[in-house]
Amino acid sequence: MTATTSSPPAAETGIGQSARRVEDKRFLTGRGRYIDDITLPRMAHAALVLSPYAHARIRSIDTAQALAAPGVLAVLTGQDARAEGLGGMPPLFMPEDMGGPKGHRTYRPLLATDRARCVGDRVAFVVAETPAQARDAAELVEVDYEPLDAVASLEDAMRADAPLVWDEAPGNRCCMVMYGDAVATDAAFASAPHVTRLKLQNNRLSANSIEPRGAIGLWNEADEQYTLHTSSQNPHGARSMLCSHVFKVPETTMRVISPDVGGGFGMKADAYPEDGLVLWASRRCGGRPVKWIPTRSESLATDNHGRDQLVEAEMALDRAGRILGVRARSAHAFGAYVVSAAVAPLNFAIRFIPSVYDVPAFHGVNVGVFTHTSPTGPYRGAGRPEAAYVMERLLDQAANELGLEPAAIRERNFIRPEQMPYATHTGFVYDSGDFGALLDRCLDLSDEAGLAARKADSRSRGLLRGRGIGLFIEQGGIFNDQMSLRFDPGGTVTIVAGTHSHGQGHATVFAQLVSEWLGVPFETVRYVQGDTDKVPFGRGTYAARSSMIGGCALRMAADRIIEQALPVAARMTGNEPAGMSFDRGIYTGANGKQVTLAEVARAHFIKAGPMAQLGAGLQATGTWNTDPPNFPNGCHICEVEIDPETGHVHIDRYSAVDDIGRALNPMICKGQIQGGVAQGIGQALHEHLVYDRESGQLVTGSFMDYGMPRADDLPSFDLRFAKVPCTTNPLGVKAVGEAGTIGAPPAVMNAVLDALRPLGIHHLDMPATPLKVWTAIREASDMARTHER
Repeated sequence: MTATTSSPPAAETGIGQSARRVEDKRFLTGRGRYIDDITLPRMAHAALVLSPYAHARIRSIDTAQALAAPGVLAVLTGQDARAEGLGGMPPLFMPEDMGGPKGHRTYRPLLATDRARCVGDRVAFVVAETPAQARDAAELVEVDYEPLDAVASLEDAMRADAPLVWDEAPGNRCCMVMYGDAVATDAAFASAPHVTRLKLQNNRLSANSIEPRGAIGLWNEADEQYTLHTSSQNPHGARSMLCSHVFKVPETTMRVISPDVGGGFGMKADAYPEDGLVLWASRRCGGRPVKWIPTRSESLATDNHGRDQLVEAEMALDRAGRILGVRARSAHAFGAYVVSAAVAPLNFAIRFIPSVYDVPAFHGVNVGVFTHTSPTGPYRGAGRPEAAYVMERLLDQAANELGLEPAAIRERNFIRPEQMPYATHTGFVYDSGDFGALLDRCLDLSDEAGLAARKADSRSRGLLRGRGIGLFIEQGGIFNDQMSLRFDPGGTVTIVAGTHSHGQGHATVFAQLVSEWLGVPFETVRYVQGDTDKVPFGRGTYAARSSMIGGCALRMAADRIIEQALPVAARMTGNEPAGMSFDRGIYTGANGKQVTLAEVARAHFIKAGPMAQLGAGLQATGTWNTDPPNFPNGCHICEVEIDPETGHVHIDRYSAVDDIGRALNPMICKGQIQGGVAQGIGQALHEHLVYDRESGQLVTGSFMDYGMPRADDLPSFDLRFAKVPCTTNPLGVKAVGEAGTIGAPPAVMNAVLDALRPLGIHHLDMPATPLKVWTAIREASDMARTHER
C-alpha cells in the first residue's frame, strides 16, 4: 500500500500533536482497497470444504461430481498436495528453542489428508468461475469420514483417558514454560499467615476483524513468479512461511502484497492454509488468479482464536496484606495445531503475573494443551491480559478476605520508583514507572469521593453498584525491524516501512516524525508499506511494536540522511563539512550561507559535474530492536450497575490513566486505548467462543450466537496519559496498542464482583452475561434462604 499525506486542516503536525489521520479520507469516502475490492483479469473463485467433525479419519474423498459441476476448474485435496510435495506450516518457535523442555511441534497442512482434527479443518479446495459455482460444487465433494472420539475443552483434554489429538503427544500435552523459584515460593507459602486461592478461566475469543481474512493467488508461468494478495499484518512473514515450508522455493520467487487491512488484532499475523491454497490453485489452473473470501461463519470456524486458559493461582500474604509470594499453574489451549506464534501467549501469560507489584517469591507454570478445536494464537495482548487478570483478581479477593480496601492492598505492594530499574523473577527489568501515582490519579479521575453517594443512589433504584480496579504492565514490541527513507529527484521523501499499519495510523504518525526531524513538509511525505517488492524487509505490526521499533528505526534513518547529505550541502554553500549545522530542514555553513535539505536531495541526482562525483541518490535505512524493551503500564477503574431482576450489567463510568511514555500523536493513542477497552469489555461481558463439550461442534458459529459489544454497551471513556518517558529508547516511547484489552477485563470483572459480593457471590468467570449473573444471584438467594431455615 502506498499513501501520500494530505495536509490535515488547521492541525499542527509536529511530534506530540494530535494531527488528523491522513488515511481517513479514503476510508470515509469508500476509496479504501481491501482484498475483496481487488478484481484481476480472468479471476476464478474458490470455496473450502471444511470438516463437520471435530475428530475423524478421512477414508476417502470423491471429487467426481464436483469436477463435473458447472464452471468448476479444479478440486484440490490433501493427497494432491502430498503428491506435489507441498509442505505444512510449523510454529516459528517453541519453548525448546529457548532452552525449555522438548514439546510436540505440529505442521499444519494446507489440506488434511488422513485425519481431520477440528470442526473447520480444511479438507478440499474447489475452484470455479464464480463464487456461487465454487460453493455449490463444494457441496458435491463426497468425503467418507470415520468419526472418532473428540475432546474440545481444556479440562477434558487433560484427563488421563482423553482422546489424543496427536498420537505423538501423550496426555495432549504440547509444551510448557516455567518461571521463578519453586523452592523459595513454597517456603514463602509455608510461613504465610494468609493464603488466597482462585481458579480462573480466560474465555476463548474470536478477533472478528471488520474485514475478514481473504487471499488472491497468481502464478506467472513466464517468470515462474507467485504473487499473493492477502489481508495480513505481516506480509514478509507470510512470504517466508510459504516459501520456506510450503512451496520450498526461494523468497525471490514470491511477491506478497497486503493492501488496506481492516483490523488484525494478532489474528492476521500468521500465514494461513488459504494463502498457500490460492497460489497452488492458480498454478493448477494455468496461471488464472484465484480469489478466496470467507463467510463470517467460516471466519469464526477457521480463524486463529484467542485466550482459552485455565489457571489455579495462589497468593501468600502477611496480616497487613503485603505479598509474600505468588504461584500459578495454568493450562493453555492450543487447539489442533501449534500455529506460528502460539507460544507467545503461553509465555507472557506467566511472565507478567507479578505485574507492577514487588513480589518477593514467584513460581509459575503454563502447559500448552491440544484440543480438537481451531488453533489459538496471539490475540490483542497475547498473554498479558491473562496475566493481569490473575493478579488483579487475586488482589481483590485477598483484600476482601483481609478486610482491606482494594486500593489499599495495591498501594502497599507497588514497586516504587526508587526501585527502578527493577528486576522481576521472570526475567524482565523494568526501566521506569510510577504505579502509585497512576492509581492515585485514576482514583481522583473516577471521583472516588462520590462513590458512596452513587452506591446509595443505585440502591434507591433497586440496582447494585460496584467499582473495580485493574492495573497492568506489559512489554511493548518484539523482534527487530527496519525503516527506510528515500528521496526522489524532485526532493520529496518516501517512508518505506517494515512495519504494517492495519488501523494504527502509521502514515500519519511516521510522517509527523520525519517532518519534524528533517524539516520537510508534512503533506509531501509519502508512505509505502505492505508490498515485499517495494519494501525489502519487514516484520509487520503486532505486539504493540511499531512506535518504538519503527519510530526508533526511522530516527536512525533520518540521522543517516542528515549525515549523508552533509558533504553535498557543504559543497553547495562553499563550506567544509565540519563547519556545517542542521536545524529544521536547513543546513547552515560557517560562512552563513544556507541550503534546504530538499535542495540538497535534488542535487544528489545531478547527472554530471563536480556534484555528481558525490554519488547518486539520497536514501538511508535504520534498524532497531526490542532489547531492551519498553514497559507500558496503566490503571483502569470501572463502575457498573447491575439489575438483579435481569442480571444485566451496565457500565456507568470508565476511567483510565495509561503510561505510554511519550505520546507521538495523543489523539491516535486515545483511539487505540478506546478500541482496546471496547475489546476488553467484550471479553468481560459478552464474548465467548464455545464448542459443544460432547461433539466438539462450534456452538457460537455466527453473530446470532457469538456476543459482540455494541455502541450502547460502552460508556464514555475518560482517558488520560501519565507521561513517564521510557529510558531505553531515544524517543522515550512506550507501546499503546494493547493497553485497553489488558486493563479492561480485570477492572470490569472486579467491579461486577464488588457489586455482587454483598449477596455472597465471590466468584464469576468471564463473560459476565445477564444469564450468568442472574443465575448467580438466584443461587445465592436460594442458599441464603436455606441458611435462614
